[in-house]
Amino acid sequence: MASAQKCVHQGCGKQYTDPDEVCKYHPGPPVFHEGQKGWTCCKPRVLTFEEFMSIPPCTEGKHSTTDLPPKVEKKKQDPAILAASTEGLGPALPRTPISMPTRERPATGSGPGTETTTAAAAPETASTPPPPPPPESDDDDPALAIPDGRLCRRRGCGVSYVKGASREGESCVYHPGVPIFHEGSKGYSCCKRRVLEFDQFLKIEGCQKKDRHLFVGSGKKAKAGGDGVDGGGEERLDTVRFDFYQSATSLTVSFFLKKIDKDKAVVAFSEQAIDLDLPTTDNPVKRYRKQVPLYGEIDPAKSTYKILGTKLEITLAKAAVSSWPVLRSDDRPTGVIFQVGRAGKVER
Repeated sequence: MASAQKCVHQGCGKQYTDPDEVCKYHPGPPVFHEGQKGWTCCKPRVLTFEEFMSIPPCTEGKHSTTDLPPKVEKKKQDPAILAASTEGLGPALPRTPISMPTRERPATGSGPGTETTTAAAAPETASTPPPPPPPESDDDDPALAIPDGRLCRRRGCGVSYVKGASREGESCVYHPGVPIFHEGSKGYSCCKRRVLEFDQFLKIEGCQKKDRHLFVGSGKKAKAGGDGVDGGGEERLDTVRFDFYQSATSLTVSFFLKKIDKDKAVVAFSEQAIDLDLPTTDNPVKRYRKQVPLYGEIDPAKSTYKILGTKLEITLAKAAVSSWPVLRSDDRPTGVIFQVGRAGKVER
């Protein structure tokens, strides 16, 4: 019997022994835009990385261990036809930029619409968040059946279950952190390695080990009706994607979350933290509530935010001229040095 091989096609990753077995995969590259994630070869778009990795493949073919799926070819237009179609057209008229009004507010301590001139602390009147539910077991329930070909649920592992195979001596190498996509680089918050291409990101080796894989877990989340859904039908989001850029005196960070309720959202600044309570207008409501510890000190009174259709955009006024290697104080610096602004001239 031939030894099992692993298919390298995007969206497959299955262990197989029959070379004629049907392979289901994504031929197109991934696309990440304004917080949405998907594949160029099909229509589904999702918000979380876990949902993205679960998008069903859209193409069938044969497994492969040596090559990536062919890229989708784009038809090139005949230059002669293009020249004929544009012949006779006058020069392009200059486009006048249209300024769209945005709602920008200073830091508040109790909610939108209240201006303050002093440093705003976390809202005192905000409701106390409910205690988090007990974490799901990090081991498979022996009573639950594991479907053949099921991938390990831990990030970066990629091992699939082979029906009937012994699970003694299993070793799971995975990433306990979350994916980070920042200024073109890709990696995980739990380790330093950063790459540029998405297929390289999927191949970053895990940085922690466990004795067994996690194929189905305890099954408690599925029985409760969904991941992070409380008794009142509100879905709690543990993480959202964020990105930031900076100058010497300020830092702009975007938290990508669609349909934030502008009238109920609370953003409060303190010298070294941001308190966020972001409910959405979805039904059921999604809520992202988090305190973000900052790498450096800020001036809360000069820091502002605005709520857009797909994200919350915050501009932090730095307390001192500096460059932050990371946004959060609990993130591990990547070792990348950011040059901010221009070097000053030395008078002689």
